[in-house]
Amino acid sequence: MNLTGIARKILSGRTREVAAWRGREEAYQQRLLADMLRRAQDTEFGRSSGFADILGAGSAPAVAAAYAEAVPLREYEDFRPAVMKMIEGARGVLWPGVCRNFAQSSGTTGGRSKYIPITEEGLRANHYRGASYSVALYLHANPGSRMFAGKGLILGGSFANNVVEVRKGTVVGDLSATLIQRIYPMANWFRVPDKHTALLEDWEVKLPLIAEKAAAADITNISGVPSWMMRVLLRVLEDRGATSLKEVWPNLEVFFHGGISFAPYREEYRRLCDGLDMHYSEVYNASEGYFAVSDNTGAPGMVLLVDSGVYYEFLPLGSETAIGAGEVEPGKVYELIVSTVNGLWRYRTGDTVRVETLSPLRITVAGRTKSFINAFGEELMEDNAERAMAEACRATGASVHNYTVAPVYAHGTERGRHQWLVEWKVAPADPERFVAVLDATLRSLNSDYDAKRSHDIFLDLPEVTAVAPGAFDRWLATSGSGKLGGQRKVPRLSNDRKIADAIVKSGE
Repeated sequence: MNLTGIARKILSGRTREVAAWRGREEAYQQRLLADMLRRAQDTEFGRSSGFADILGAGSAPAVAAAYAEAVPLREYEDFRPAVMKMIEGARGVLWPGVCRNFAQSSGTTGGRSKYIPITEEGLRANHYRGASYSVALYLHANPGSRMFAGKGLILGGSFANNVVEVRKGTVVGDLSATLIQRIYPMANWFRVPDKHTALLEDWEVKLPLIAEKAAAADITNISGVPSWMMRVLLRVLEDRGATSLKEVWPNLEVFFHGGISFAPYREEYRRLCDGLDMHYSEVYNASEGYFAVSDNTGAPGMVLLVDSGVYYEFLPLGSETAIGAGEVEPGKVYELIVSTVNGLWRYRTGDTVRVETLSPLRITVAGRTKSFINAFGEELMEDNAERAMAEACRATGASVHNYTVAPVYAHGTERGRHQWLVEWKVAPADPERFVAVLDATLRSLNSDYDAKRSHDIFLDLPEVTAVAPGAFDRWLATSGSGKLGGQRKVPRLSNDRKIADAIVKSGE
């Protein structure tokens, strides 16, 4: 039974909403902020931050200006005491009512995990709504889609967590686990694996079960982090003795992906999906919120969701003053600041985004504020690394499972350099050419890196080092950064060698 036409009609309102935002993003955002402040003014945070006084500023633009002046920017550690009170069952701390769901995310200070509140409003108005925008825009751009003639393979994490005690009725774990657990029951008709399998904690048990159940279904769409989805797809091909996904799922048409850059994986997915009319639709879905989706028009970037429970501010790099959606400039990179119906207020996400277009407001994820290398004054950003890796793989026929980059400092007569630790899927036939393309691409993308590489005076050629299969997975499973599976990711760039040395040791 093909229910795509019915789904298209149900979701058509979402495409009209996105069209209505165009050119009016700032107005939508300011109205949303005023509404959020009204609803949260009697919470502990709202009272201590003077939300009632801020609302007294009058018009929505005046309220937004007063909010920016009265409430300081905050990082997660500033919210941790309040969040822990919420986990213990306190009411009305950061958002009205009791919050019973928390997304465990990668660690911050001292490697401690973050616990992001997921309120009922956050689920309804942001996470599930964001997913509906993604599907709606895909269907709108692809009138021939038969997405709902089959099922979707959706990967998720588990409710395993490192909180010593969790109050009865409170759930802490991966965001994806909460989304699967709380999804509208009818949606389970259109997805695999079943809920029990999807929420298993042990990936050594979970992976073969997912592959078995998925291989037996008519999969038309897949959703997940590219690196983890790749692992599942390769297991499906291995189990079925196939070389292309077309042999297993002839009706597969779209991959909704997010979490990490798709660029280093694009060529490998093209190989796996050879013969399929495949589409790739990016989403920007973090533990803190569902922020942006591709409109599948071929335009660069993703459309920012400006009326979905998140108020955005943009902090120019090196500045202390954030600006609103109406003040950003195309081509510039900003740190993303969010206030959400999950109870985060002027929260520094740690993500940097590049503004691609203003109407509609489209962004791309440029990297992390703390995922960079500036050991030699080169200011290498994650976006530079992802694009250079993708180009070097394309030029040499290579593909990667995972990688990370760390500095090697000058010693004696040796110049400093960047060491790229890579777990290959397909190693380059010409390693020297891979390094040359990698270096040349970085120099073309980053003028600071190019200056430091000039004549090999300050910075030597990159060093590319292969690590043993499974080294990254073993590090993820044992490090303070998280566990295998779910939303856990290896940092692409580090300004020291702690992670790199630990991964090398994991591969020994």
